[in-house]
Amino acid sequence: MHLYNGWLPPPVAEETKKERESFARVVRCVKELYRPDDLESVYATLKWISVIELFVRAKSELSVEDVSELVGIGLQIFHSSQDKLYAQVRWGNVLVRLINKYRKKLSLKVQWRPLYDTLIHAHFSRSPGPEGWRLRQRHFEAVTSLIRSCKRFFPQGAASDIWSEFMSLLENPWHNSSFEGSGFVRLFLPTNPENQDFFSEKWIKNCLELWDSIPNCQFWNSQWTAVLARVIKNCSFIDWESYLPMLFSRFLNMFEVPVANGSGSYPFSVDVPRNTRFLFSNRTTAPAKSIAKSIVYFLKPGSSAHEQLKKLVNLLEQYYHPSNGGRWTYSLERFLLHLVIAFQKRLQREQQDPDRSAICLGKPERIAFVDVVLKLIDRGQYSKSEHLSETVAAATSILSYVEPSLVLPFVASRFHLALETTTATHQLKTAMMSVAFAGRSILQSFLSTAKAQDIGGDVDDRMFLDLIGISLSNALLGMDANDPPKTLATMQLIGSIFSNMAVLDDNSDDLSFMTMASFSEWLDEFLCRLIALLQHLEPNSVINEGLSSSATSGTFLVEDGPYYYCMLEILLGRLSGPLYSQALKKISKFVGTNILPGAIAEVGLLCCACVHSNPEEAVAQIVEPMLLAVISSLKEIPVTGYGGKGSAHTLVSNKQDKHTLSPALETAIDYQLKVLSVAITYAGSSILQYKDHLIEAISSAFNSSSWKVNGAGDHLLRSLLGSLILYYPIDQYKCLSRHPAAPTLEEWISTKASSEDEQVTHSRWHVPTKEEIQFANELLDLHLQSALDDLLRICQSNIHTDAGDEKTHLKVTLLRIDSTLQGVLSCLPDFRPSPRHDMVEDLPFFIAGASGSCVGSAEIREKTAETIHAACKYLLEKKSDDSILLILIIRIMDALGNYGSLEYDEWSNHRQAWKLESAAIVEPPANFITEFHSKGKRRPRWALIDKAYMHSTWRSSQSSYHLFRTNGNFSPPEHLTLLVDDLLALCLHNYETVRVLAGKSLLKLLKRWPSFLSKCVLSLTGNLRNQDAPENVVLGSCAILSSQSVLKHLTTDPKSFSSFLLGILSSSHHESMKAQKAIIELFVKYNIHFAGLSRNVLRSLDSHVEGSTSGDLISQIGSLSFDSSSLHWRYNLMANRVLLLLAMSSRSDPSFSFKILDETAGHFLKNLKSQLPQTRILAISALNTLLKESPHKMQGKDQPSLSSQENANSSLDIALSQIFQEEGFFRETFESLSHIHITDTDSSSRGNHGSSSFQSMADKSITRFYFEFSASWPRTPSWISLLGSDIFYPSFARIFKRLAQECGVPVLLALKSPLEEFSNAKERSKQCVAAEALAGLLHSDVNGLVSEWNSWIMVQLQNVILGQSVESIPEWAACIRYAVTGKGKQGTKIPVMRQQILDCIVAPLPPTATTTVVAKRYAFLLAALIELSPLKMPVSEVKLHILLLDELICNMSHSSAQIREAIGVTLSVLSSNIRLRMSYRQEYPSEERRTDVDSRLEEENWFKLISTRASEAVTNIQQASISDSLDTSADVVMENAQSTGDSQDDVKWMETLFHFIISSFKSGRSSYLLDVIAGFLYPVISLQETSHKDLSTLAKAAFELMKWRVFSESHLQKVVGVILSSADDSNWRIRSSTLTYLRTFMYRHTFILTHEEKQKIWKTVEKLLVDSQVEVREHAAAVLAGLMKGGDEDFAADFRDRSYAEANSIQKKRNRRKSSSTQSVAEVHGAVLGLVASVLSVPYDMPSWLPDHVTLLARFAGEPTPVKSTVTKAVAEFRRTHADTWNIQKDSFTEEQLEILADTSSSSSYFA
Repeated sequence: MHLYNGWLPPPVAEETKKERESFARVVRCVKELYRPDDLESVYATLKWISVIELFVRAKSELSVEDVSELVGIGLQIFHSSQDKLYAQVRWGNVLVRLINKYRKKLSLKVQWRPLYDTLIHAHFSRSPGPEGWRLRQRHFEAVTSLIRSCKRFFPQGAASDIWSEFMSLLENPWHNSSFEGSGFVRLFLPTNPENQDFFSEKWIKNCLELWDSIPNCQFWNSQWTAVLARVIKNCSFIDWESYLPMLFSRFLNMFEVPVANGSGSYPFSVDVPRNTRFLFSNRTTAPAKSIAKSIVYFLKPGSSAHEQLKKLVNLLEQYYHPSNGGRWTYSLERFLLHLVIAFQKRLQREQQDPDRSAICLGKPERIAFVDVVLKLIDRGQYSKSEHLSETVAAATSILSYVEPSLVLPFVASRFHLALETTTATHQLKTAMMSVAFAGRSILQSFLSTAKAQDIGGDVDDRMFLDLIGISLSNALLGMDANDPPKTLATMQLIGSIFSNMAVLDDNSDDLSFMTMASFSEWLDEFLCRLIALLQHLEPNSVINEGLSSSATSGTFLVEDGPYYYCMLEILLGRLSGPLYSQALKKISKFVGTNILPGAIAEVGLLCCACVHSNPEEAVAQIVEPMLLAVISSLKEIPVTGYGGKGSAHTLVSNKQDKHTLSPALETAIDYQLKVLSVAITYAGSSILQYKDHLIEAISSAFNSSSWKVNGAGDHLLRSLLGSLILYYPIDQYKCLSRHPAAPTLEEWISTKASSEDEQVTHSRWHVPTKEEIQFANELLDLHLQSALDDLLRICQSNIHTDAGDEKTHLKVTLLRIDSTLQGVLSCLPDFRPSPRHDMVEDLPFFIAGASGSCVGSAEIREKTAETIHAACKYLLEKKSDDSILLILIIRIMDALGNYGSLEYDEWSNHRQAWKLESAAIVEPPANFITEFHSKGKRRPRWALIDKAYMHSTWRSSQSSYHLFRTNGNFSPPEHLTLLVDDLLALCLHNYETVRVLAGKSLLKLLKRWPSFLSKCVLSLTGNLRNQDAPENVVLGSCAILSSQSVLKHLTTDPKSFSSFLLGILSSSHHESMKAQKAIIELFVKYNIHFAGLSRNVLRSLDSHVEGSTSGDLISQIGSLSFDSSSLHWRYNLMANRVLLLLAMSSRSDPSFSFKILDETAGHFLKNLKSQLPQTRILAISALNTLLKESPHKMQGKDQPSLSSQENANSSLDIALSQIFQEEGFFRETFESLSHIHITDTDSSSRGNHGSSSFQSMADKSITRFYFEFSASWPRTPSWISLLGSDIFYPSFARIFKRLAQECGVPVLLALKSPLEEFSNAKERSKQCVAAEALAGLLHSDVNGLVSEWNSWIMVQLQNVILGQSVESIPEWAACIRYAVTGKGKQGTKIPVMRQQILDCIVAPLPPTATTTVVAKRYAFLLAALIELSPLKMPVSEVKLHILLLDELICNMSHSSAQIREAIGVTLSVLSSNIRLRMSYRQEYPSEERRTDVDSRLEEENWFKLISTRASEAVTNIQQASISDSLDTSADVVMENAQSTGDSQDDVKWMETLFHFIISSFKSGRSSYLLDVIAGFLYPVISLQETSHKDLSTLAKAAFELMKWRVFSESHLQKVVGVILSSADDSNWRIRSSTLTYLRTFMYRHTFILTHEEKQKIWKTVEKLLVDSQVEVREHAAAVLAGLMKGGDEDFAADFRDRSYAEANSIQKKRNRRKSSSTQSVAEVHGAVLGLVASVLSVPYDMPSWLPDHVTLLARFAGEPTPVKSTVTKAVAEFRRTHADTWNIQKDSFTEEQLEILADTSSSSSYFA
């Protein structure tokens, strides 16, 4: 049995034993309801789902057989309800919960294919159902989580099936299907034991290659990292050593941090389609969790992984420092957190079954890991980001249980440091937090009997116990009313440290940490501080009058977290007897003498904690004096006598003797009553002796004439009832079990404890005694029964003449009723439902739960309901404008009708308020201090009791909630019917507050008793239709109708359905804006959540069925949806939308008549030329969904197409042909469609109907189908900026395509003349429509298309190419791109017309063509080439590639810049296409026989040509620029004219080359061109600064992109070669830019460079320290500092020693002979810069060598200029970065060294 259930109150715990049986009954019911032959029976099973969830959440003991049977049925239901998304969502979610909970006990086998089919059918297919997008989204989430849960049950061989299935998607990395493929692999690939043999070396290689094929793409990286992390964790037999450098290099580069002042994010990233991103959610930041998981599972004894991790941390640690925050902080923070969590989980796994995991981490591995992570913790501790500092504290806490000897000294030193700083006060808060989080491990380390000796003798342990002592005494200073964060941190600290102590006592010797004083003195001081804090608190807000002021208008102590109350409870609960009395005296004195209206809640909680800890003493000392004081004050105030127990004569009070109450007294009484009410919450039976006093106090409070005092009386009554009859834990904060290893500490408990421990630590509950129940019943008589009688009297016999008196009397009476009902919660028995049949049936039982003992009887509830019904009628007639009375009466109805909902609210509020997961009170399962390992996290007993108490509250709210929803034998009690009627009236009230409250209450009732739904829907939709319904009625009706319960109900109930739709569509007569807005929102919500229709609704729609009432629904809607009716356009739109939904829903039902479908399709086709733009857009969506592929499409080459007579004339065909053959139909349509294209230049967003500018949000949701289709066009990434932004809408093109396929050649002929007219039009929007129509036709592949192409389409296209107009190029390019797009999911099937179109574009232009036309041709070519699928190109296309390559290479130095860019981009596409095809051919050589084409490709002539030309061009350009600078004299000009012409050509040629490089990066195709790009590194570096401005700009752009590219090991040698040679270049600018490149290059490749290559690079950079040019020298020093940070310790140490020695020798020589020495400036400067590099390489630490280096550096301050400024800058920088911790770090220096430093850094100052 689960711990929480074992700890329930005894009466409830007894009941829970019946739950196993009742679950078996539920499973039987579900089995009976589901009949595989009748698909509609799925709907009947849905009502049981919430019941099944109940059992899971109640943590009941269920038998595994029942569970596995249920899971079996559930999966069957899930697979059979293919079109019912809602049912799949509900069943999917409940299956996930069951499978996850019982995953270790179930033995299932789940097939993956059906799950994949479900996913494809619902989300990746061309014909989505009518469901709304909210539902689709939920469906996707449900299916994917179900797949994740079932992954562990996939049978053997599933992994290889899945891999081979999705491999085909991943073949072409430049097609969007590859993104989907990676998402699917991540989702499906199982690593369960059955499938582990699939993961071999070959698979890993394959996987890494695929991962590399798309660089710099967040989405792609996160998918592959996740897959690999899973394999690394679960398949421990794989040896990863050889892959580590490569993987760590990837991990490092996935964190987007700014390297060497670069930018912090990818300069371009591959664009993943929106919906793929949306479906396969990937956190946009680096996939930190998977990286951390992989790294932790790499660690093994003897593996190099640890070295690599150390390097990674060295590179990343600087970004954790508070001064280096930025966008990257979040992903780095996640990384740290997951590193620690994954490490803890791994240790826990190894502790629990040491035999299973072969490679255990021993102590040396643990120490090494903690040591590395401490580096990050050290940097991030005082971060400005709240998240990071909290994560750091939590990580410290977890690691301190693993390796206390490393972590605790760190915590201690950091704490002392924070105490010393005066400036950064936020540090103290963080330091407090980390001591609080590590408190338990500190205490355990030094008090546990096991480990006292091995931490390092007795030197240290005093230090740590002192740490706790010091932090506690500082905590007293930390309580400050003006600094909330610090105050809360101190309270958390005190609470967490005392949660560890068994008992707090003066004379216990073990707790010697309170050295400075005895504990009682600390307690005294603490209480003084606390009282001072309370006296200075300022309330947050003005305390508001009226009902809404709760007992607690809390200040930050209560509002901002549970620490205050927790701390008091723990402290008072743990005190020993004498100390408790000492504290109690002090507190009672404070409470008795102070009145603090601003701190009611705080003082109340203080008293409450005292009472909870020891009720008898505390009630006598605190409650009694307060009670007597209140009663005496209440006697002096004027009364009304309405508060019960009042004799009749006081009612006839005259107006004259009304005295008002003085505000001060009123406030005082209010304060005392409210504090009392909080204080007695847990008093229980110890309060019985004050029974009469309490009754008197409450009655007098209700009798008072002040509403404020009445309210306080209400609080007291509620709280008194609660403390008498509810169950609550009593000795929650006492310590019952001591820790076995350290007797002074409390032992903490894990919920996964073994059964022996449970009996010991049972929780004690307050179970009401007879006397308490009797007292509660008396209170009910006094304040409920008598109040009801009063209420009836007021409402029936007019006893008041004065309206004010009547109002007051009503208010007090209702308040009394409300207060009693709120107090007894669900202890007053519920209404008895009336059975449907005569047989009296027992109520069913699901789960146990009760919030207290029963009082009163069901009769009382019924009587109250009748009285309230009468009162409500009276109020609505007489006082309908009095909101306070109405709100009170609604609250009473809520408490009457919604049995258990008050407990539910209590539970849900509590759930948010308590941060029980805080690391301060969690002890991880693997504890290496005491060597006690447990199965789960351990927590203090009080925290678990708190959870058990909340669990009990939740059970009591749910125990009777579902009883009647599942069972048809009971009809709702008639008293409820009265309440529902009243609430229906109230939720249409004209005050908004009243409407909202009544609506909430009514919805809860409807949810519990669904049988009321149809009645409500009919009456509310009637209001919408009603001609003269006022605004408030419409608003109220819409609020209820838009709720989930109603929308679900509409799916299955025909009558409500038709009434709802007609109600909305015929509500256009409501004038007010608000009402219109509400109606539209309701309609949009209905669309978003639309869940299809069940069969009986469809039946009722089909007018052929006899006697169907709503057969005319469709015709009614049809008549509304034409332009002709004079309706507002929005209603026209809504009617069209409904028609579409009906048509789509009816498609799924085979028996439905097709006539309607044909009619609607025709109807929408006509709407294309409607006058209303919105309706046109909707018509486009509709036609896209309704038109299907069809007879006229060409068949494959081999099967002859059927003779056209047989099936050409489908009914739809005929219906549509009639329409579009009308005269001029298409012309009008084109005309009206062109108005939708808005050519504003800024809407570059593609594909979203561009209609952004004139559609409001609400209209958008109606017109657009969310997911038009997840594979929406274009299916390849759009990255070419050259093409400009187009306004080409693929959905329009698709209509024309479908029309052509539906009706064949007639469409082509009908389109001929409008196409010709529009493609020559002047306006861009008209050309655009023509482009869409043409694209659709060309892509439709219908019979007869080829002949039409020959007769007129080809001419049309040629005219477009030769046309002079510029602005519509983007649209025509898109048209061509659409027309050649491959078909099928991976885009590999070739459309019929592709070859003809390509030939048409490639055909050479006439010689007279202008540059615009040339550029246009290249743009068209580009558009077509992107869409070709390189792997499956037929020979003709390959030949085309070769032809084009030759043409482009000849034209590379074209005179027009625009064309040069186009050539560069086209070149990158061509060459990468060829490369991809070749690599594919090498892998799968056998597929086709080799052709001569392939051998021509392999020669790679183009590459050789470009490379040789590039090197020539660079030298020419450089020489030209040198000669330019020399050419001053006139006579040389003539000879140079020739060469300048050549060099101009070279410049143009180079520009084209840079365009090629840039576009191959931007397109994400660079992986296939790496060797080419590596060859062009030199031109990019060397042409940064030339006299040709455009060229240099391009070179710089290419350089920025180059910095981000990681080269693979095969190309590294080539790159390093280039770098080394250009570092020796004669031009210093080139040397300098080489250094710039080196910084990022080393960072990105530090894991994969070999030792020799690194050595060469270090040498080169060192050589540049003594370069002749100052700039280069300084740059080299900066680069060296970066390299030294980068983790190659041996190189760094060697360089440090050498540079120190050299500088030292120079310094000595200088001192020896004052005269000018022989060294050149460069040498001295170089030596100094070597020192500077060493000093700046450790910005925040103080290693042992640093003081000498800095001092030596400072000695050079007297040198001449470049050296002097370098020294002062460096020392100043050193000062700045070490300022935070200077107090401590200066101890590393000697006095003399400090003086030398001071001399350097002080500039001439005014102060001596």
